[in-house]
Amino acid sequence: MADTELGNQTSLTEFILLGFGNIPKFELHILLFLLFLMIYIVTVAGNILIVALVITDQHLHTPMYFFLGNLSFLETCYISTILPRMLGSFLNGNTTISVTGCIAQFYFFGFLLTVECYLLSAMSYDRYLAICKPLNYAAIMDNVMCLQLATVSWTSGFFVSIIIIFLMSQLTFCGPNVIDHFFCDFLPIINLSCSDTHMMELVTFMLTFITTLPPFLLTLASYIYIISTILKIPSNTGKQNAFSTCSSHLTVVTIFYGAIMIVYMLPKTNILRDLNKVFSVLYTVLTPLVNPLIYSLRNKEVKEALWKAVSKCGHSLFIFR
Repeated sequence: MADTELGNQTSLTEFILLGFGNIPKFELHILLFLLFLMIYIVTVAGNILIVALVITDQHLHTPMYFFLGNLSFLETCYISTILPRMLGSFLNGNTTISVTGCIAQFYFFGFLLTVECYLLSAMSYDRYLAICKPLNYAAIMDNVMCLQLATVSWTSGFFVSIIIIFLMSQLTFCGPNVIDHFFCDFLPIINLSCSDTHMMELVTFMLTFITTLPPFLLTLASYIYIISTILKIPSNTGKQNAFSTCSSHLTVVTIFYGAIMIVYMLPKTNILRDLNKVFSVLYTVLTPLVNPLIYSLRNKEVKEALWKAVSKCGHSLFIFR
């Protein structure tokens, strides 16, 4: 009997991702495929363009754009962990994913999500120093400090995710195998496990609390000080100039943390399940898309660097012809 139970526990090899529910295949699948394909192409192209501009343009070799380049590279990887597979399921109707593939997707998702929390806090700290401590800004936010903050961001996400994935790899899955989501998130995976997950949930909660709450509080505190400092500026022009340097980042932070709080703090009821999927799209798909659009359309330096790059390319093509 024990052998039979063990065999049943280890027999599950794949999950079924329900995605956005039972939508008519021929009526909406192609439309959703084209929509998300366009979002994916614009997101990847926009973020890669920002990375290229930050690397090649000397005027963008500043701490603010160093972190923006890191964020854009992260967003490209972030959206690529979810959308390509979802696009494939819209196209061929295959909603299955292997257990190993599902855990791997969650690893990269969790890793990049944690890194983004740290990078956003580093960017907010950079803006705090620039606006609230302008005389000390250059001395504090030098190349060494920028490199250290970026290194801490990436390594923290890596090690935290490795620990969680190691614990998750010890779980057994013996059915059911249906995940009512469009990607492999933490709770949908462990809810399907036959193993005792209490210890894993406790460890994951502690690690998540330690690694995401401090960056969030640092981001929140930075913007409280920033807004307070901006309100003390006597001239309206000075206020507008100061706020314009951080408004793009504040918009990205608001969308990112707002969507995450709604998804993970709302009660997990059947009524709110579809609503959670919608808000999950905000921080998994919309935030990577919004990042390059906001920074390219609302940032003067990025627009100037883009215009110079386009002009240089056009001049080179004219000479070549």
